[in-house]
Amino acid sequence: MAGARPHFIVFANEKGGTGKSTTAVHSAVALAAAGRRVAAIDLDTRQRTLGRYLDNRAASIARLGIALPMPAYDTFDPAKGEALDAQLERLSEDADVVVIDTPGRDDPHAREAMLRADTLVTPINDSFVDLDLIGEVDPETYRIRRPSFYAELVWNSRTQKAKTTGASVDWVLLRNRLQYVEAKNMRRVGAALDELSRRVGFRVIPGLGERVVYRELFPKGLTLLDLAQLGNVGISHIAARQELREMIAGFGLPDEQNAPAPLRAAAAG
Repeated sequence: MAGARPHFIVFANEKGGTGKSTTAVHSAVALAAAGRRVAAIDLDTRQRTLGRYLDNRAASIARLGIALPMPAYDTFDPAKGEALDAQLERLSEDADVVVIDTPGRDDPHAREAMLRADTLVTPINDSFVDLDLIGEVDPETYRIRRPSFYAELVWNSRTQKAKTTGASVDWVLLRNRLQYVEAKNMRRVGAALDELSRRVGFRVIPGLGERVVYRELFPKGLTLLDLAQLGNVGISHIAARQELREMIAGFGLPDEQNAPAPLRAAAAG
């Protein structure tokens, strides 16, 4: 893909607490482990979860003296005077994939980033609380009444991009924190998502489960793919790496046929 325009993956959701930054970091590292040239940018100047995660990762690499896959990364700060477009162009120069993590709130720079998206990933927790951001649900039948404000925002963004560039946006809804035992609520959420996906045009794929390991990895900036190299592998970690591998495959990125072999090797440890 050298010399070609990079593929932009934008992680966006106006609701916080959905695992958006954790998913973005793991995606960036997994793609780097698969041989992609990855750049990542954090648009949440204040909270800066993705940026801090990768700061911690760079410190661990230096401290441990171990070569781990590492994306190039930066944090957007309008106070520094560099426009977002200029920063994205700079980061894109040597990248095949650019991962953008946006704030968990309505933000003008997040909206600007969405216009760049080739793949728009919206992580949600597997609950009607999070689903309400996308679609309003009837309290008696659990059927979708109408799309909500965020679905309309994405629709307008995709329409604007199509008019200006002629390119389409693949909107992927990521179901994070799925329960391991199927419950009635899980089935109802799934049915509502299937109905809404046909109306507003997104794909639904499984994301990352609810695991303590994700919170434990943050201070060291490590990901699931690093545990085997560091000699820390358990059955739950193997299952979690399988989730990550399936999530990356579910994104369906261009030239994906070139990525699974090294990604399998990294995930298998």
